Amino acid sequence: MSRVIPISSVQGPKAGAVADIADRPRLSALPPLSVYVHVPWCVRKCPYCDFNSHEQPAVLPEARYLDALQADLEQALPDIWGRQVHTVFIGGGTPSLLSAQGIERLLAMLRSHLNLWPDAEITLEANPGTAEAERFMAYAASGVNRISLGIQSFDDSKLLALGRVHDARQARAAIEMAQRAVGRVNLDLMFALPQQTLAQCEQDAREALSFGTEHLSMYHLTFEPNTVFAKYPPAVPDDELAFDMQETIVTLAQGAGFERYEVSAFAKPGARSRHNVNYWEFGDYLGLGPGSHGKLSFHDRIERQARQRNPENWMRSALARDATHIAEKRQLKTAELPFEFMLNALRLEKGVAATLYTERCGLPIASMNKALLLATQKGLLVEDPLRLQATELGWRFLNELQALFL
Repeated sequence: MSRVIPISSVQGPKAGAVADIADRPRLSALPPLSVYVHVPWCVRKCPYCDFNSHEQPAVLPEARYLDALQADLEQALPDIWGRQVHTVFIGGGTPSLLSAQGIERLLAMLRSHLNLWPDAEITLEANPGTAEAERFMAYAASGVNRISLGIQSFDDSKLLALGRVHDARQARAAIEMAQRAVGRVNLDLMFALPQQTLAQCEQDAREALSFGTEHLSMYHLTFEPNTVFAKYPPAVPDDELAFDMQETIVTLAQGAGFERYEVSAFAKPGARSRHNVNYWEFGDYLGLGPGSHGKLSFHDRIERQARQRNPENWMRSALARDATHIAEKRQLKTAELPFEFMLNALRLEKGVAATLYTERCGLPIASMNKALLLATQKGLLVEDPLRLQATELGWRFLNELQALFL
């Protein structure tokens, strides 16, 4: 069960300052805290990927990266001192390119510097390549207790079209190795792939479900700006066929005992991604590593942070310990908070308690009454004063619903 940290009361504002801070957030407790660690290298950049990933150099600078990561962490400690960390997510890029010794050092570093829960969820993203999969047992021995595998498809022709560096045989082998190493495994798959038929999508979903993992993430392929696919778009299923694919996936997953608890996430009972749920419930997270983003709450403000994207620049700046590794640190404006909150919360199938808005934003729910009324009138939001939840129609047109809170 998540625990919040009460914040001691502070003295009221000085005379004449009330008008300046009357509409600022006033948090009575801090939300749960997670840590995200970014490993920026991949064997090869996929044509659809817009994440901060870079083709690995001939020799991976693992030791220097870990030195810089420690420097990044130590400079961040004043912002989170004394807070408990209940989840860790090591993402990328391809974190499984790091050696077993590298992951062990990384986790030992987090434990020695942070108040990490004994039963913290520690997820590592991994590629299904054989060389990386062989390290899964060692990763687990270091403390990784959840592995998220980037399968994407079990069809070799589709993997080739996506620019993936593994094949279906390696994907199947990696799933079995991950299941032997840890009790919690997530499979990432994509649909609406180039030239994909409904039958091919259904076959991918059926095969993914056949392994009996506890969690499945199914993503619609999109052409993000500044990617190869955005510049040279392949032929993909139209919106109607893509919708049929999604409905097929939902039906199959629910029939296999999965709950669709978020737009793209399916879980067996008790197996939701605690880390991702913290994002969607507008919890806090410290981002470490090149290009990572973070959100941190204080008693009177909420901050967004971003690290430098280029791995070499980030390493050099972090090791200089002069705070130049942080590319952006800004306080969210009060007017931004309704959209920031609803952008995340409405992704959850059952939404969130209405009181969570005040708990996480430090503002009264009345601060977004106008948008709530409009969303309800349009049939996009459930008419329930105790919950903030999209209707079935609202979930289908989620972007339009979220935009009402801008």
